[in-house]
Parts: sequence; C-alpha cells; structure tokens
Amino acid sequence: MSGSGRRLEHISVLIIDDNDTTRAMLRSILRAEGINVIGEARDGDSGLALVRKQAPTVVCLDVMMPNVGGLDILPQIRTEFPDVRILMVTGATDRDTVQAAIQGGACGYLVKPFNGAQVVAAIEQASLRKPLRGSA
Repeated sequence: MSGSGRRLEHISVLIIDDNDTTRAMLRSILRAEGINVIGEARDGDSGLALVRKQAPTVVCLDVMMPNVGGLDILPQIRTEFPDVRILMVTGATDRDTVQAAIQGGACGYLVKPFNGAQVVAAIEQASLRKPLRGSA
C-alpha cells in the first residue's frame, strides 16, 4: 500500500483505453493499492456507457483511441457526471492536447510510460481535485 496514509479503498476507477497492455498495467497497479477497478472499456462509446452504468470516482481516459477518443467524450462525461474526476492517460503532451483536456474539464494527466508511484499519485490527486476548468 502507498505510504501516503490516504484511504484509497474508497476510490472506484473506470479505465477507458484501447491498449490492452495499458489497461492491464493500470488494473494491476490500482488493485495492488486496494483501489477498486469497477470496469474497463477499449473505446469512447463503450466507455461512456460504462460511466453511465457505474458512476466511478475517477475515470482514467486515454486521449487517443480509434473512432471516439477521450477528448471526444470528456465534455459529455463532465456534463452528465460533474463529480466524476477524469484523469487523461496519454503519450501526447503537446500544448493543444493539454489545453483541450483542461478546457474539457480533466482533473489531471498521466503521461505514458508511467510507473506505479505515478499512477497512485495521479489517482489520489484526481480524486481530491476539482476539474481544472472553472464551472462557469
């Protein structure tokens, strides 16, 4: 378990990423910390349906996916579930992508490649943080 003393067991996480390896890594890291992974999806459409069904605390949302990407469903999740914290998972850290995620209401970023400590810290921060964008 992490040394932060936070009660991570109360966080429920939904992983939306088209990469099987990334999903498996995130699932393994989170479960090792006692964090409840309540669902996984490999594309934006099925991910949005799972968010609607599960109402997680945090969504780990891949930016780049075929058909419907993370930046496409980010505003929809924020509108329907304003209390859900969204953590973007990406290898893209260019200014336009970061700005689009912030404007869409993401709570933070997890940059690939990542390690266990980075994942846990990002989930902790996202679960405590309001969306980066103002709610005006």
